[in-house]
Amino acid sequence: MSMSRTSSPQDDKKGDEVEVDVRGREIPVTAPVRPDEPVVTRRELWSYYLYYNGDNGVGPLGYSMTLFQSLATSAGYDPVRGPGSSCLDADASGRCVVPWAGGTKSVSSVVLVATGVSFAVMTTIFTTIGSAADYGTFGRWLLLVVTVICWAAQFASMSLTTPSRWGLAMGLYIVGFVSYGATLVFYAALFPRLARNTQHSRDLKARYDAGEISAEVYEQEESLEKNRISNISTTHSNIGYIMTLALNLSLLLPLANNPKVNNYVLVLTNGYWVLTGIWWFIYQQPRPGPKLPKGESYLTIGWKQIWVALKQYKKLPYTFTYLVAFFLLADGLNTTGTLVSICQNDKFSFSFLQNTYLGLAQAFTSTASTLGFWYIQRYWKISTKKMFVVTNVVTIMIPLWGMIGIWTNKLGFHNRWEFWAYNVVFGLFQAPYYAFSQTMMAELTPPGYDNMFFGLFGLSNRASSMIGPNVIQAIIDNTGDNWKGFPFLFALCVSASIVIWFGVDVTSGRRAAVRWAEERREVVYGAEGVLGGERGGHSVDKNS
Repeated sequence: MSMSRTSSPQDDKKGDEVEVDVRGREIPVTAPVRPDEPVVTRRELWSYYLYYNGDNGVGPLGYSMTLFQSLATSAGYDPVRGPGSSCLDADASGRCVVPWAGGTKSVSSVVLVATGVSFAVMTTIFTTIGSAADYGTFGRWLLLVVTVICWAAQFASMSLTTPSRWGLAMGLYIVGFVSYGATLVFYAALFPRLARNTQHSRDLKARYDAGEISAEVYEQEESLEKNRISNISTTHSNIGYIMTLALNLSLLLPLANNPKVNNYVLVLTNGYWVLTGIWWFIYQQPRPGPKLPKGESYLTIGWKQIWVALKQYKKLPYTFTYLVAFFLLADGLNTTGTLVSICQNDKFSFSFLQNTYLGLAQAFTSTASTLGFWYIQRYWKISTKKMFVVTNVVTIMIPLWGMIGIWTNKLGFHNRWEFWAYNVVFGLFQAPYYAFSQTMMAELTPPGYDNMFFGLFGLSNRASSMIGPNVIQAIIDNTGDNWKGFPFLFALCVSASIVIWFGVDVTSGRRAAVRWAEERREVVYGAEGVLGGERGGHSVDKNS
C-alpha cells in the first residue's frame, strides 16, 4: 500500500500529519488484535474490577506503615532526654530515635529508608521480569504469585504485638509494600489488552477497517474505551476502600481497648481482598503472549528487551519523555504522601481509628471525583492529557502547602483540620490523577509490549521513589524537622509536571508506539539475527 502525508487536527495540537492510503482515507496506527484472543466477557471484566476493589492499599499502604512506625516509636527514645526516656511522654521533645547501625536514626528516617528499600526492590523486579510477563502465560502466574506473597505478609502481621518486634514490622512492611506495588503494576498491564478486546473496541476496529469512521473518530473512541475501563476500575478500588474502612470500624470501635485490635484489623482488611481478588484468577480468559525465544531466560529477556527499546528511543520520543518525567513526578508525589503520612501518624498518635475516619473521607471523595471526572471527559470528549493536567495542577500544591509549615505552626500540616482537608483534596484530585496517568501510559505503549512498558511505568510510578526518600531522610536527620523536606519535593514535582504538560504529544506518541510495534514484528519475520518469536509477539534483535 502506498502512503502519502496530509494534515489533520488532533487532541493535543493542530496540524499534525497522519497517513492516508491511495484512496485518501486516513490510516491511524491501530492496535493489532490476535484472532485467537477471546472477547472480554462481562464476568471476566467484573472479576477484573473486583480484584482492584480488594487491592485498595488500606492494609499494605496504610495500616502496615502505621503499625511499623508505632512500634518503632514505642521502642525508641527521646534524644533530648537520653536513653531510657520515652518518645510518648507528655513532656517529650517530639523527636524520637532508635538504634541503627551502631548509632541512632530518627524513626521518620527509618520509615523513609524502608520505603526507599522497597522501591529499590521493585525496580529490580520490574526491570528484570517485567518484560518476561509478555511471554506465554508467565504474566498470569506472576500476578498470582505476588498477590499471594502480599496476602501472606499481611496475615503475618498478627505476630507484631510488642515494640521489640519493630524490626520484624519493618521487614513485613517492606515485603508487603513491594508485593503490593507489584500487584498494581502487573494488574494495570492487563487493561490495555482487555480494552482492545471488548466488544465495543472490536466493533470500532471493524467499522474503521470498513471505512465507516475516520481515523480521528476511531482514535478518540478507542481512547475513551481505555479511559472507561481505567476509570471504572479506579472507582471500584475506591469503593473497596470505603467498604474495607467501614468494615474495620466493626473491630476498631468495640475493641478499642484491646492491645491486638490493630493486628485484627490488618487481618480483616486482607481477608476482604482475598474474597474479592480470587475471582480474577478463576475467570480470567487465556490471552497468552508468544513463546519465550529458544535459549532465552525469563531472568534475562527483560533486560534485553529494555536495551532494545532504549537504543531505539528516538522512534518513541513521547513515550520515553513521559516515562522519565513521570519517574520524577511520581517520586515527588509518592514521597510527599509518605511524609504527610508520617506527620499525620504523629499528630493522631498512630490511631488506626482516626486513620480510618480520615481514609473514609478520602475514599468517598475519591469515588465521587473519579466518576465525576469520567462523566466530564465522556460528555465533552476531552483528551486524556488535558484531564491529567487538571488533576496534576492541584496535587502538586500539596508539597507547597507543607512548605508553609517551615515558617509557622498555624498552617502547613500542623493542625488536625489540615489532615482532614488533605485527605479530601487528595481524594478529589489524586484518584483521577492515577486513572488518567495510567491511561496516558496505555496510549503511549506499543501494542503487544504491555507488560514491558507497564513494567517501566511501574518503575516510574511505584518504584520511582529512590531519590525522594533518601534525600528527605538525610534532610530530616540533619535538621530534626520533617517539614524541611517539602521544598525539595515541590521543586521536583513542578519541574517534572512542566515537562509532561509541554513535552508530551499523546496523539503523535500513540501512533509512533504502534508503528514501532509493527516494525519489531517485521524484524521477527524478515530480518536475520533475531532471537526468535512469533506473530503477535516480539523478540530481541541482536543487530538493533
